[in-house]
Amino acid sequence: MRHIQELIDLITLKKTGENTFQGQNFNTSWGRVFGGQVLSQSLNAAYQTVDDDRFAHSLHGYFILGGNLELPITYEVDIIRDGKSFTTRRVVAFQEGRAIFNMSASFQLLQQGVEHQNAMPNYIPPEKLLSDLEQLEMQKIDPEVFKRFKKIKPEVIEFRPVEKLTLREEINAPAESNYWFRSKESTPFTMPLQHQLLAYISDYGLLRTATLPHKKELSKSQTFYTSLDHAMWFHRPFSLDQWLLYAMDSPSASNSRGFSRGSIFDREGLLVASTAQEGLIRQLS
Repeated sequence: MRHIQELIDLITLKKTGENTFQGQNFNTSWGRVFGGQVLSQSLNAAYQTVDDDRFAHSLHGYFILGGNLELPITYEVDIIRDGKSFTTRRVVAFQEGRAIFNMSASFQLLQQGVEHQNAMPNYIPPEKLLSDLEQLEMQKIDPEVFKRFKKIKPEVIEFRPVEKLTLREEINAPAESNYWFRSKESTPFTMPLQHQLLAYISDYGLLRTATLPHKKELSKSQTFYTSLDHAMWFHRPFSLDQWLLYAMDSPSASNSRGFSRGSIFDREGLLVASTAQEGLIRQLS
């Protein structure tokens, strides 16, 4: 996806019934539907059923089955509650009549209240960092590996890792990962669309962070990775065409599962969103 409109077209669903919608798939290199795609499409479906003055503040999703790239996905929205301040929706994604994902999302009126937040980490600013692709080009990695890596992420989103990026699987590292990102094109969009785009991007890097302390061990055998659940909280307004810092860490890995959490800050240091995810890290041999 070289242009932001291509990403918007992907996550924007076609309405097929009163509360049913349908979406297509990004053709991933690993053969299954990308979790961030289902997350953002589900949020799009939910947003299409709420009033314009309600904005998402949290979502909690569970990945049930790996999605088939060859089949469209049907999304069904349950109207759980429309309250005076909060609106609640449940979204279930189906392929061939089987649920592959479900999500609960909550929306709220804009309201005044107390505020505080943790400080943004003091990392190298994005202007002084190379993009992930520039780093890999300098390392002169295998062309096929570089091609697969390049295909994973939408080209219109620029990612600049704070730490040195390496694809060498046998090097262990602390369970921390940080990168700056932004759209290469202007994004003068409403906040609901900004939320949906950020939901898509929020799936990059979380599960990987939980694997970093175990790269040497995991490299000794074939390993299966997949997201199990994903939660997200939207705290403050933002724009995707301005630099955002995604600061991630993994406090725990156990029972073939890795748990990661993330904080997303804008350039001024405001915490705009938080994430949490658990993923399966299963050694097959």
